[in-house]
Amino acid sequence: MATPAQARVDLAAIRHNVSLLKEQAGGAELMGAVKADAYGHGLVPASEAALEGGASRLGTAFVREALALRAAGVTAPILSWLITPDEPLDQALEADVELSAADARLLGEIAEVARRTGRTAKLHLEADTGMSRGGAPLAAWPGLLAKALELRAEGVIDIVGVWSHFACADIPGHPSIALQIEAFETALKLAEQAGAAGSHVIRHLSNSAAAMTLPAARYDLVRPGIAMYGLSPIPELGDFGLRPAMTLVAQVGLVKRVPEGSGVSYAHLYVTDRETTLGLVPLGYADGILRHATGRAEVLAGGRRRRIAGRVCMDQFMIDMGDDPLSAGDEVVLFGPGDGGEPTAQEWADTLGTITHEIVTRIGSRVPRVHEHTSSVTTGTSRRP
Repeated sequence: MATPAQARVDLAAIRHNVSLLKEQAGGAELMGAVKADAYGHGLVPASEAALEGGASRLGTAFVREALALRAAGVTAPILSWLITPDEPLDQALEADVELSAADARLLGEIAEVARRTGRTAKLHLEADTGMSRGGAPLAAWPGLLAKALELRAEGVIDIVGVWSHFACADIPGHPSIALQIEAFETALKLAEQAGAAGSHVIRHLSNSAAAMTLPAARYDLVRPGIAMYGLSPIPELGDFGLRPAMTLVAQVGLVKRVPEGSGVSYAHLYVTDRETTLGLVPLGYADGILRHATGRAEVLAGGRRRRIAGRVCMDQFMIDMGDDPLSAGDEVVLFGPGDGGEPTAQEWADTLGTITHEIVTRIGSRVPRVHEHTSSVTTGTSRRP
């Protein structure tokens, strides 16, 4: 290992996961969500693996992410959906990046850029069906449609999609799910009546959880995110046959023997109860190892699981090996698929009271992503509703 730590990303696992999701989509297109550096897995390699696995489109939060994909030679359709003021819209249109819009202000801004560049903007109109985050509320939806149709008649935009986003699809049976589907149907009906939802307009609503559990919500396209990377969108229903793609490892930086009663790391939250061997792992909260993993999260070292001993520091944490052997340079596995007895990202998330999305996206830029093609896919506790 050339660096103290690595996030090893199995691209074969991503291809497998996308293929499985594509099968589950029942004929709908698949847009791979690759925002946030592909959920920490490496934007370009993960995107290419997703396309190889069966994705026909890619989705990013910000335009700069889409432009990075274009700069890397990715030609597949890309949608950017979080358009804030002063985004590089000129570059987006020139790079044929599709944009999302949910209010008249943004429609006007995009139209002005289209006039200036001479390029027709491809737009997905977003309806707020009950998440109260992005999207136009249904009360404002007819006005958004009217403005979009006016600009389409001018020739500066083309309406290529109508979409929304679930709030609670990962909570099976939540009453908001049916209400959001109903609201989306209303938005679609209004769009059709206005003439804004022709046969080429893509209807999309489903994230990972909905794509795998709600056939009625798949429409023309599904937008899986976390599931592409092998992490279950609904852990209580099993792993769905997904294969975790990321394994986080580090080399032991220092090993030393300390006496009973030794306080370990800041605030001496951990004190040795015997003479013991401590190992220093060169990853800390600057690298995405949450500080409240202190004394809670486990790693695999020397063939056994060890709990983090003492406070997680900015660049490092300690483990207590007891009398087991450990040498500088030995590999410690923080999380991975679990094949070798190591913790999984799901276990880390459960232990720390969060979700796997946060575990993998927080891994910092000091940790290089090493892309491999090594997966031997197994299906574990697969359950497919």
